[in-house]
Amino acid sequence: MNTQNFGKVAVLMGGRSAERAVSLKSGAMVLAALKKKGIDAHAFDPKERGLDALFAEHFDRVFIALHGRWGEDGTVQGALELLGIPYTGSGVLASALAMDKWRTKLLWQSCGIPAPRYELLTGASDFDAVAKRLGLPLMVKPVNEGSSIGMSKVKAARDLAEAYALAANYDRLVIAETFIEGIELTGAILGDTALPLIKLETARDFYDYEAKYVADDTRYILPCGLPSEAEREIQDEALRAFRTLGCEGWGRVDLMLDRAGKPWFLEVNTSPGMTDHSLVPMAARHAGISFEDLCVKILEKAHVMEGGDRAD
Repeated sequence: MNTQNFGKVAVLMGGRSAERAVSLKSGAMVLAALKKKGIDAHAFDPKERGLDALFAEHFDRVFIALHGRWGEDGTVQGALELLGIPYTGSGVLASALAMDKWRTKLLWQSCGIPAPRYELLTGASDFDAVAKRLGLPLMVKPVNEGSSIGMSKVKAARDLAEAYALAANYDRLVIAETFIEGIELTGAILGDTALPLIKLETARDFYDYEAKYVADDTRYILPCGLPSEAEREIQDEALRAFRTLGCEGWGRVDLMLDRAGKPWFLEVNTSPGMTDHSLVPMAARHAGISFEDLCVKILEKAHVMEGGDRAD
């Protein structure tokens, strides 16, 4: 596609979520890549400007580099559909579902996609009983946050209440799920293609915010080390998990491979990081796709509401 056909492109970055700092980094890198490709791209921070400016200033397409709430949860996608402006990534429903770890699990369970056992927590939960039912260790997570914000790995039942309190600072819905001992993998999706799997290794308790964005000792193993047939089977299942939620365009599926070699799917990111530590660009590079070309391919797949036209 001729990059001139994209018209005027807004790169949405920053926003108001707890992942604002990471989003600004992602957006800056995407913006530079698009400009390098000759695209008329402009930074746009919805925390500082109303989305109506996208319409008033005649933007033709939007690259969403927002992470977390109000950027990855269907809200900005709905606004862009009302404005009739094509945008990257998944649509309203898929974005909302993928952001919601609880409802993602409910849907996956109904379709036979393996996910760890879990329970919703409240301040009134019997934490000892939860630990007994699910087993230890546990992962405690805010249901609607990303980048491992508010997450804890709990090794003793007495620590579950504190982990719940931390997660509840970020979301009224908190989930505890069985920790799968084994290999942590992530699978990037680009269009209808599952990119090479990446194996993640960290000296920390789990692949947390520090390991993702700060630490220099996190290991990204690519190729992942699995036999090619086993990797292909997991890629196919990751693509099915992605599609089950209605996701499209691009994204990333996170999973654990237990010691018996069975994959357990954790979540889908519909607007993954695009920083120098990020996983989708890493997988794309291994598949022979440069960062600049990746950004263009994502932009090419911009979501347009069926029958939708730009609002007048």
